[in-house]
Parts: sequence; C-alpha cells; structure tokens
Amino acid sequence: MKLFKQLQWFFIREKKRYLGAILLLILISVLQLLPPKIVGISIDLIIKKKIHGFQILPWISIIVLISIIVYVLRYLWRILLFGASYQLATELRVKFYSHLSQQSQKFFLKNRTGDLMARATNDVDRVVFAAGEGVLTLVDSLFMGCSVLIIMSTQINFILTLISLIPMPIMAILIKKYGNKLHDTFHHAQRSFSLLNNQTQETLTSIRMIRAFGLEKNQAKKFNKIVHEAGKKNMDVAKIDACFDPVIYLSVAFSNLLAVIGGGYLVWNDKITIGELTSFIMYLGLMIWPMLALAWMFNIVERGSAAWDRIYAILNQALYIKDGNQNIPYTSGTININIHSFYYPKTNIPSLKDINIVVNPGKTLGICGPTGSGKSTLLKVIQRHFNIQKGEIFYHSIPLFKLKIDDWRQRIAVVNQNSFLFSDSVFNNISLGKSNTSQKEIEAAAKLADIHKDIINFPQGYKTQVGERGVMLSGGQKQRISIARALLLNLEILILDDALSAVDNQTEKNILYNISRWKKNGHSLIITAHRLSTLSISDEIIVMQHGKVIQKGSHIELIQEDNWYKNTYLHQKIEMEN
Repeated sequence: MKLFKQLQWFFIREKKRYLGAILLLILISVLQLLPPKIVGISIDLIIKKKIHGFQILPWISIIVLISIIVYVLRYLWRILLFGASYQLATELRVKFYSHLSQQSQKFFLKNRTGDLMARATNDVDRVVFAAGEGVLTLVDSLFMGCSVLIIMSTQINFILTLISLIPMPIMAILIKKYGNKLHDTFHHAQRSFSLLNNQTQETLTSIRMIRAFGLEKNQAKKFNKIVHEAGKKNMDVAKIDACFDPVIYLSVAFSNLLAVIGGGYLVWNDKITIGELTSFIMYLGLMIWPMLALAWMFNIVERGSAAWDRIYAILNQALYIKDGNQNIPYTSGTININIHSFYYPKTNIPSLKDINIVVNPGKTLGICGPTGSGKSTLLKVIQRHFNIQKGEIFYHSIPLFKLKIDDWRQRIAVVNQNSFLFSDSVFNNISLGKSNTSQKEIEAAAKLADIHKDIINFPQGYKTQVGERGVMLSGGQKQRISIARALLLNLEILILDDALSAVDNQTEKNILYNISRWKKNGHSLIITAHRLSTLSISDEIIVMQHGKVIQKGSHIELIQEDNWYKNTYLHQKIEMEN
C-alpha cells in the first residue's frame, strides 16, 4: 500500500476524476446489492403462493434495468479512472526522459541503455496499472465487501454471517505473506528483464560487427542464457502469483459450505426463510469478487511498488552537472580555458592538467596528439559533460558553471567522429536542430559540407531514408550529413571532433575551404584530428600528450621545429604520396 502514498500527489491533483470514478463505483455497488434482495423476496412470495406466472415479470424487469444501468455506469467510470492513469503514464515517461536528457556522461557510465528502456516502458506500465486497476479494486472490494457484510448481518442473520466469515482472517494472513514475497521476487524479475533488454539492444546495434567476426552462435548462446534466466525469474513470480487464487477459492468454498450448513439449520428451525437463505448465498457470491479483488490488488500494487522503486532509483539520482543561472550575451565571445587538473569519476590520475588556451571569436583552434592524449576529454569539459576539479573555462569572462546549461549548449554545434543519424530521411536528419527550415537552407548547408552532389544522386534525393543509424550510407557520407546538420544551425562555436576522418583528401579540402568562408561571420571553430592536414586552416594548433599541452603554434611554426607535430605530419605526407 506504500505505492498509494507515493502517488498521493497525483491523486490529489486528479481528485475530480478519481472522486467521480469512486462515486460511480459506490453507486454500482449499491445497485448490485438489489438483485439478491429482489430474488429472495420473489422466492418467498412464490413459496407462499402470493405471486405466480406473469406476476414475476415486474421483478425480472427491475433486475434487467439495474443490469443496464450498471453497464452504462461501468463504461463511465472506466473513462474517468483509466483516463487519469494514462495521464500518469505520460507524465512519468516525460519526467523520466527529461531527467535522462539532463544527465551527464558519468550517469551513462553506470546505467545501461537497455535497463533505462525497461524502466521507462515496462516499469511505468506496472505503476500505471496499479494507479488504475489498483484503485478500482481497492474501492470496489472495500465498499462492496463492507456493504454485503452489513446487509447479511442486519437484514438476514448476524450469527450466520459470522460463521460464514471464519475462513477470511486466514485468507488475509496468507495473502499478506504472499504479497511480501511477490514484491521482492518481482523486483528480481524486472532486473532480469533489464538485462535482457541490454543484451538485445547491444546485439542489434552491433549486428554488423558480430557477423563480420562470425560470432552469431556465440552471441546466440549468450542471449539464450539471459533469456532462460529471465524466464526462470518470471516463473518464480508466477509460482507466487499462483498461490493467490487457490487460497481465495478455498476460502470462498469453505464460506459457502459453512453458509449452507448453518443456513440449513436455521431454516429447519424457522429462524430464516428459504428466500432469505437464497439471498444470503447470493450475497456470499457477491463477496467472491471483493475477495478476489483484494488479492489481485495486493498482487498488482506490490508489482507497481517494485516498479516504482526502480523508476525512482533513477529519478532520485542528483544531476552531476549543476545548472547555472546567468544568461549569455548575444554577441560572440572569447573562450578562455584554464584547467589546472581534471579527473574522470573514480580515477586518481588526471586526464587533463595545466592547460591554458584562448579562442577568440572568428578564430580556429586545432587540437592534435597521440591516441589517448586528452583531445576528446578536453572537448567534453568544454561542452560541460563533466565538472572540472581545479580550474575553470570562461565564456564572455563568465565561468561556465554560472551559465545556464541549455544556453551554453545552444551556442555550440558538435560533430563527432562516430556520427549518429536517425532512421529518417536525409532532409530530416540535416534539419534535426532547426525544424522550421526551408529546402534552400538545407541545400546550402549540404553544399558547405560537400554532400549535396551525393544526395541528389540518391534514389529520392533529400527524401531518401537513411536506415537505422544511417546504415544505407558510407562513413564519409554520414560524417558530411552530420557536418551539414551542424552548419545549418549557424551557431557561434563549431566543434569538429575528428569529424573528417572518413572522407578523402579532396573532399576534406573542399569542406575546410567552405568552413573557412562560413567562419568569417565571427564563428569560432575547434577541430581535433589525427590527420594533421585537417588542421592546416587553424589559427593556432596545440599538441597534447598525457593530458598536457606540449606544443603550441600555427601550422607553419610547428613544422619548422623538430617535434612530434613535424614528424607526424611528414610521415602522413609520405604515406599520402605513396
């Protein structure tokens, strides 16, 4: 029942819908109490030969009318109750997605995609089911059960009612016991479902690599093991779930047996009439639903409670990156990077140290260095994916931690080496960040990225579907579409993180020439690259190694010194010539 307390904020806000549904449920319960009474009266009148033949029709008509009214009222309360619970589903998913979208890369290092998907779908469904069916069964079972008990006790026979209810306390104890077991077991089952989701997601996203290495059978065995484990956990849930119904039906059977034995004795001794005994047994039949509903409610509420715990285990995780409160001036500004040391979470070795760089508006900063030197890490802290332990980055002389995160990231367009495309058209992939754009603007951005000629040769031009993650395109085409997407935004800062690694030399020259012309409007450009020819347009180039800047200067200055940059550049040049 803890779940209802946790959802009280929603129940209070949607009180009109829930109160309306509860009133309709109460009215339905009251109407359902009338047919047994009518049947009992009719039987006694027939036995006493006071009515016969067509004289019974008015009583039958009343029962039919009641059934029709109950049908209509049930339709109305379903609209009210489940309309509210579906609203809860929408809000929880939006809240969950919003929370994930604000999390840093530190969060995603700890939480896997498949698990997060399971919580946003399956777990939310369980909570919503409890908020809908759970509330329904709670109200319906309590009111119907109490009403039937009162009528059985006051209108028929109090002693017979007590005798018939002897099995009920035993049933309540057993249901509570199974409910506690179900909570823990269902929690484990949901974790297994998350692992299954993770494995499915990873297998599908890496299917080409799996085929390339001939790992289909190996992955199938791994998947089969996880599937069987998930099936075993769900079977554990089913075993506990299966204990509810026998307990209820046995309790109901014993109640009916006691009612027949006790009622027969009372009829024999003229304490009650046969009609009253018939009404009593019909009322006892009405008690079956409240008892079933009570057990079912414990079942679905315990599942919902376990699901809620999993959802809020994520929602309660504080944001690693705290939002600032200062707005950014509309003009282009200087980026001043002053990092004494930066550590990744749970590491003792600094990934960046002693870095001092200034990027003025309209200028280009090139970043290079051996693999693992800290290039991508530097770009991540510039984008505020991680906090800097010692030092700070300034924009317009304002520390980044004081700026609103959304404002800051809306000033930056980023293209990574591994470009991500959605399973959509080329047009929609380019216009992702600017939905109200025109065909002319899209084509202009595509020409800057030197991809327009390729696109018009596609089967449907800009309307061509690129497939899952751009599977229909080459690596170079995906990179250039991503560059076009970034250029279309026309933001103050453009970051290219080895974003030209999959294009040929001539295409690279074309793109760099186009970007250098585009950059004249005051845009700042930061480029990282392993192929040093990419950095030739940079106003300043820094060479990084072990998280430190070991060289700094223009392309001309660096190749005139005997250093890592010159040696690597000459080596790459010889390779290109050969």
